[in-house]
Amino acid sequence: MTHWIELDGVVNMRDLGGLPTLRGGRTRDGRLVRSDNLQDLTRQDVLRLVGEVGVTDIIDLRTDVERELTGPGPLSETSLAHHNLSFIAEDRHPGAARSSADSGKEALVLSEGDPDRGTPDFWTRHYLGYLHQRPDSVAGALSVIADSRGGAVVHCAAGKDRTGTVTAMALSVAGVPDEEIIADYAASGERIRQIIDRLIDIEPYKWGLQGRSLDEQTPQPETMEMILRTLEDEHGGATGWLRGQGWDDDRLDLLRGRLLG
Repeated sequence: MTHWIELDGVVNMRDLGGLPTLRGGRTRDGRLVRSDNLQDLTRQDVLRLVGEVGVTDIIDLRTDVERELTGPGPLSETSLAHHNLSFIAEDRHPGAARSSADSGKEALVLSEGDPDRGTPDFWTRHYLGYLHQRPDSVAGALSVIADSRGGAVVHCAAGKDRTGTVTAMALSVAGVPDEEIIADYAASGERIRQIIDRLIDIEPYKWGLQGRSLDEQTPQPETMEMILRTLEDEHGGATGWLRGQGWDDDRLDLLRGRLLG
């Protein structure tokens, strides 16, 4: 069962509690929340996240350019801990030196000629690119979840690609079966129209969305199947990948315990 969190300012937020594990337990409610962009949260939304859900940490996977163009959201006025961990290799110039048009067009040009555009093969390469380009940010996001005092919200713009990569790895470490991880990833497809409608006229996202079909943007189960299989074949799963980033048993147990304890 998908645990949607219905707020006025988001369309793709859900609590990843209640998922079964291979050892017979379940993930804890309020420990890991995934979401799309949080810029439009209302005051009541913020109060609910902090007071009812128990959120203490915000993990923002967007780039410096994205954050500068969309501006500070309402959560910037709270005492929540904010962790900016871009998944995209980018120039780190002050003031987002690259223009919004240039950065958006670059992303569009990179995929324009790809015959696999929008297919599971395309998205699999895209997601695995996060692990190769920014392993520090991927491991960093999982570290924040492990160390959080309450609930951690992981978000990007749409809440399906960068966010889906992190949450899949976290759930895998916790022992959630692959089929449950795949189903959670695909659940964002239920709201793909609302997700795209929020972003399609906004810099820098419009360059990569306008003229694209919903099918190209809809998460397909096959994509996550390939991600999990590749992680297993090449690294020994998400736990093996994290060991390659310097994690030991104690660190892995901390993340696992945070999601299950």
